[in-house]
This record gives sequence, structure tokens and C-alpha cells, in this order.
Amino acid sequence: MGSGKTSAARYLSTKYGFQYTRYSQVLQDWLSASDADRGRLQILGWDVMAGGLQAELNSRLIAEIDRSRSAAIDGVRHQVDFDSLSSSFGTSFCMIFLEASQEGRFDRVRDRFSAFSDFQAADSHPVESHIDGLRPFARLTISTEHSLESLYNQLDAWLAACGAEGQT
Repeated sequence: MGSGKTSAARYLSTKYGFQYTRYSQVLQDWLSASDADRGRLQILGWDVMAGGLQAELNSRLIAEIDRSRSAAIDGVRHQVDFDSLSSSFGTSFCMIFLEASQEGRFDRVRDRFSAFSDFQAADSHPVESHIDGLRPFARLTISTEHSLESLYNQLDAWLAACGAEGQT
């Protein structure tokens, strides 16, 4: 939470025309949780993961992606997510890992939590616990400790360097 995933994905969508999708929206649509807040989505997400339904969630997300366009996918949290996307898109799948300190992330989402301890509790929820294990699989790691402009500049530079046409 607060690492910049949504900002990065929306930037790629706005500036480069990537289609934008996020796991939480697919989860919300699937489970008809129209009134679900972030806490409820965490619980639903963990129920899906613990119940062995993460592959189904991935199948639903992947089915929504137009393969003729690049896509920015917000919210990869588990090894099975990475494996599903890699399997479906092969070498065109490229994961970017965004990292920031817990304090920096809290500063960005302060309006969602009444206290840092509430943020820490949400951040330590089991659904969030596998994210750091994805770092070794990323083709790019970006520190988001600085400004949004810095994040955007790093994304621009990376896209220019790798010619990310057709990347997901």
C-alpha cells in the first residue's frame, strides 16, 4: 500500500496508452463486493488466496486483457500472480517492483488511516506478506521515496531503453 503502483499504472495508461487493470477491481467484480473498502478487499483477497482460488482470480484478470495492447496491471502480490502472468504472456510480461519505506508509504495513504498503527496493521495483513518475495523476479526495481515526477522519469527512461512495445 502506498508504494506508487496505481500512480505508475495510471501514468503508463495516460502517457503511453497502456490498458489499465487492477487485481482489486477484478476481485470486487467477481465477488460482487460493490461496497467493499480496502480492508474488506484485503479480507476477500486473502480468502481467495487461502481458499486456493488465486489461479481463478488470475484467469479472470488475464481474460480481461486485450492482448493487442500493452497493459499496466496494478496489484501483483503473490508468486502465483507472477507465474500466471509469465505463463500467459511469456517474455512480453515484465514486472516492475516499486519500493518505499513503510513511513513513506504511510505518508501517501495517511487519509485512509487514523493512525500509523492502523496502517501497520493493514500492511501486515497476510495478503500483503508475499510482496517482497517478488522482487527477484522484477526486470526493474524503482524506489518511490522521491516525487511522482521521479517515478515517471524512471518509467520513461526504462521504456525508452527497452522499447517496451508489446510489454504487459
